[in-house]
Order: sequence, then structure tokens, then C-alpha cells
Amino acid sequence: MDSVSILTRDGGSIELSGDTLQELAAGLGGSLVSRSSANYEEVRAVWNAMIETRPALIARCTTAADVQRCVRFAAANDLLFSIRGAGHNIAGSALVEGGLTIDLSQMREVEVDPVSATAIIQPGATLGDVDAATAEHGLALPVGINSTTGIAGLTLGGGFGWLSRKHGLTIDSLLSADVVTAGGDMVTASETENEDLFWGLRGGGGNFGVVTSFTFGLYEAGPELLCGLVVHPFSDAPDLMRYYREFTSSCPDELTLWMVLRDAPPLPFLPEEVHGTKVVVFAFVYAGDPAVGEQLLAPLRSYGSPHGEHVGVIPFAGFQQAFDPLLTPGARNYWKSHNFASLEDGVIGEVLSAVETLPSPQTEIFIAQVGGAAARLPVESTAYPHRDAAFVLNVHTRWEDASEDRLCIDWARAFFDATAPYSTGGVYMNFVSEAADAARVQAAYGSSYPRLQEIKAKYDPDNAFRTNLNVRP
Repeated sequence: MDSVSILTRDGGSIELSGDTLQELAAGLGGSLVSRSSANYEEVRAVWNAMIETRPALIARCTTAADVQRCVRFAAANDLLFSIRGAGHNIAGSALVEGGLTIDLSQMREVEVDPVSATAIIQPGATLGDVDAATAEHGLALPVGINSTTGIAGLTLGGGFGWLSRKHGLTIDSLLSADVVTAGGDMVTASETENEDLFWGLRGGGGNFGVVTSFTFGLYEAGPELLCGLVVHPFSDAPDLMRYYREFTSSCPDELTLWMVLRDAPPLPFLPEEVHGTKVVVFAFVYAGDPAVGEQLLAPLRSYGSPHGEHVGVIPFAGFQQAFDPLLTPGARNYWKSHNFASLEDGVIGEVLSAVETLPSPQTEIFIAQVGGAAARLPVESTAYPHRDAAFVLNVHTRWEDASEDRLCIDWARAFFDATAPYSTGGVYMNFVSEAADAARVQAAYGSSYPRLQEIKAKYDPDNAFRTNLNVRP
């Protein structure tokens, strides 16, 4: 391998000789990729096509020992580095310009113990990997809604989805984690070991080390649950949004109901003339007896004049992939998000106005119902500080052509500003598009930030783990 110029943490650069790089590569179970490697662009690619960051080196790890070796190498040479899980993060923090990316995306093993209802999961695993392994035993972990999302980033940011009202956030199921610290040591974090680190990992992002293994508790879930979509014309949106607010006010924990407003994709159960028109979508999962769920959802399904619906008792792992066609990698994405304690009329009005001017056919506004079990733990029990949120609103701006960047980003920011007065002031860290935005970093960590700084000072005093929503020691 040729020598490589690479950035250091102080903003300078050093030249790593070919012999030095060969020695690093020879000790890895995986491989070392540079900008001159034939597969560099393939390996460098992440989910969001707006991320054009180009690391000088990408170390593809296959074992925890690989991770330790890379972290120690970075420390010895004072290198600027990033950690990549599945590469799905909207802000692109998996990569670092001109530095070293420690790539965990090949570490995807999921080991399920159905007797103890636990799973040991490597950090490169996607939610699809997790769902497939757990569903085989009629078990599930509360995770997000897109199967290509990585378990590591999702968990470290909190993690919520269809099962969170029933079983809590992803971090609420975390039992322990194996972590490589900034010095390259391996430690275990749990309720009984390195308890402060365990607290910080549950909502504090990748600020304290590299998690090489997560151990989770699992829950019985199906494997078949009552799931579905009901699609309405946008002309009925004002009434539908108020109905949604009323209906969700009395939902049991078993039911999670989300609302999506967008141009209709070509769903097979919709008449062709509806495709491409603006619609309101009710999406739901009932995590309990389907017969009870059918009765509970009957008023929702009969309300208004829907274009069509797709509802049934189906494999939950399959429904977890229902939105994948709308979230494929390779498009340009920019998100803005708020947490809400309630959906006031002002929020509804701003949503309706914004949908009238969607900047691209793929752009959507979704409102996720949270609360339930996720809201019942004391806020101080984990670093995740947003248990007061009843709804998470995400403006998912998505388009194909770079010439549309300004239009789409400006639209998202304008809507974000218009809805800010009605929000709690908090934001789900995994929905923050700009890791360098200090205000959103503070909003993401909220009241937990001072304690996170203390933990950072203990486990990473030199801020080696900095290419993220950074907590400074």
C-alpha cells in the first residue's frame, strides 16, 4: 500500500508510510481501504447521498480485536477518526474528511437465546438483521421502522418505533454493552459495571467509546401482529389531523398510530388516479391480541372517505420493511425535527400549509406517536432526556438532483422555524441533520448534557470521539 497523508486531531496532518499501513492491515481480520483502492467509492458510500465526505483511510473491522487495534493506532498517531456502524445516520457522522474511519459494517452477527429471551448483537447489524433473527423465535426488540437502519446508532440515540409504547425505547431493553475506550481498552457497561458509562450510552451517542457488542432483553411479539395503512385524500386533512389528535389521546400502550402526509406512492391497493396526489396516511401496529385490536381500530378504519387500506394480521418483521421502498439509499436527504407534548391547532395549521408546497415528490412530514411505556421511566434513569414527548414530528425532505438542494433545504428550515413555538424544545438526536449545529446538539441532550460532560471527561478526556453530536469534556 502507498503512503497516505491523513489528518490529526489538532488540525494538522501526518504521512503514514506504506510499511506502517501494511503492518496495520496485516493485523486486521478485515481490510484497510485507501482512496487509491479499487473499492474505495463502494466502501465509502453511506445511506444519505448528500454526504460526500472522503476519509483518507477506512479500516474494515470484523472483530472486537480489530476495533481495539484501530483505536490504539489512532491514539498512537493522534489521528482524527470516526466510527461507522451501518452508515445510515442522516448527518453522515460515520465518515470523517481526510481522517480514519473505523468501519464496523461487516460485524453483523445477531445471536438470540430464546430461553432467556435475550440477544447479543454486533454493531454493524441492521434492524433487518435483528428483526429476522428475533422473529424466528416469536420475539422482538423495540427498534425503528426502516430495516436498513443500524442497531448501533439507533440504540445510542435512544431508539423508538412501533413497539416503544408497549415495551419502551430500544435503550430500555439494553442489558449491557462491551465498549472499546479511547485508550483501546475493553470494558463492559451495565447496571452493575461501569454504571456511569452505561447511563451515558443510553442516549449519549457515540461519545464515550466504540460499542462492539450489545446485549438486549427481548419481548414476545407475534410473530404476526395486526398492522396496516389507511390512506385518505389530503382534502380531508384538517379534519383528519384533529381526529388523529383525539384518537391518540386515549390509545392503550399496545396501539401505536402514526400519520404521514405526502404525495401518494404507487401503492398497489390505491387506485391509479390517486398515485402522485397528496394524501394523509394512518399507519399503525397493534402489539396485542389482533381481535382486540380490530375492535379498537374499527372507528379509525371507518372514519372519513379513505382512498383505500391495506390492513391485516401479518408477520411483524415484514411490516418493519413496509417503508423501505420510500427510504432506499442513494437519494439526497435533509431532516428537521421537533418533539411535541401535544398537537396544538397552530401545529396542525403549519403542517397543512407546508404540505401544500412540498418541494419534491419524495418529501414527507410524519408524526410519530410515542409516550406509553417509553414515557414512564424517570427521565434521569438514562441519558435520553425526552420522555415527555407525546409526538415526534420529522420533516423528511428527500430528492435526487443536487441542483434542488437549496430549494429543499430552505423549505425544511422554514417549516421547522414555523413549528418551533409549539414544540418542547427537544429533538431526537438521530433526526439531527447537522452534527455541527451547537443549538441542536444542546436540544438533543437537554438536561442530560452536564452529566454527559462529566462522563466524557472520565472516559474520553481528550475528545477522541468527536465526529458526532459531540459532547465536549
